[in-house]
Amino acid sequence: MHAAMMAAEVGDDMFGEDPTVAALEKKAADMFGMEAALYCASGTMTNQIGIRLHTTLQDEVICHKYSHIYLYESGGIMSNSGVSVRLLEGDQGRITAKDVIAAIQPDDIHSPVSRMVSLENTMNKGGGSCYDFDEILAIKKVCTDNGLAFHLDGARLFNALVAKNQKAEDYGKAFDTISICLSKGLGAPVGSLLLGSADKIRRAKRVRKVMGGAWRQAGYIAAAGLYALENHIERLAEDHKNAQIIADTLQSLDYVEEIYPCETNILIFRISDRYTNESFLAKLKEHGVLAFGFGPQLIRFVTHYDFTQDHLTDLLQILKKL
Repeated sequence: MHAAMMAAEVGDDMFGEDPTVAALEKKAADMFGMEAALYCASGTMTNQIGIRLHTTLQDEVICHKYSHIYLYESGGIMSNSGVSVRLLEGDQGRITAKDVIAAIQPDDIHSPVSRMVSLENTMNKGGGSCYDFDEILAIKKVCTDNGLAFHLDGARLFNALVAKNQKAEDYGKAFDTISICLSKGLGAPVGSLLLGSADKIRRAKRVRKVMGGAWRQAGYIAAAGLYALENHIERLAEDHKNAQIIADTLQSLDYVEEIYPCETNILIFRISDRYTNESFLAKLKEHGVLAFGFGPQLIRFVTHYDFTQDHLTDLLQILKKL
């Protein structure tokens, strides 16, 4: 990947003159059977641009209450697009077509206008949970029948595709816009892509510009994303396998009270009151292990490209000793 970055042919992408950025955007769009793509600095940026494309003032976005676009994007839905949010419950961070139907606002001046639905797949706060594609299609029909835009926060979408043996092209047909991240399981240092119609992406470039997201010689980092798409997708299965091995070990430990179902590379588990989040994470750090507190007594592990088999062996021994 580093060699590909250093060898990249570059230009000024703000003027559409960087050939490596163009190749990355075309590669991603073609994978999903969509017309165009836009390279951005982060998944937060691609999500926020997507919301801006589909909404206007006094509109409302329907999503799960644990959605990244709501919890972890610094109030961007409100500050960037001036719209409100309809937050739904749902198993492991997932919502259903029935949930969406019930959430659509009536045509009443007292209510915001339901304008778009956003899903997250895999679902971070759901422990890397994956949507059943039939449910996605059912939600798509609700959106079509009610004139709602359909956006996917696919920060870890490739994990879902690998875990569920799904096809990227099917997602391209279902969603109006898709955000995909290159810097998580795929291992690139930076960057996400927004996918959509040619018209949507043309407008998205203007929104990216006003957010300060125009690139100069971005091909050096786009080359890493292109390499990731060409080489790092199938290996995600290794991350999933490693996460499941860790989950199996946690099952036997008396300080672990609950483990979320482990479908992909995210593992969330609840610890007993023997520890606080802070004391447990400190114990791990003493042994060179870094993890994340995800709520009271909840810990998140994420397996990834740089997590090796030696790391796995060491981690299992450390967990058993705590």
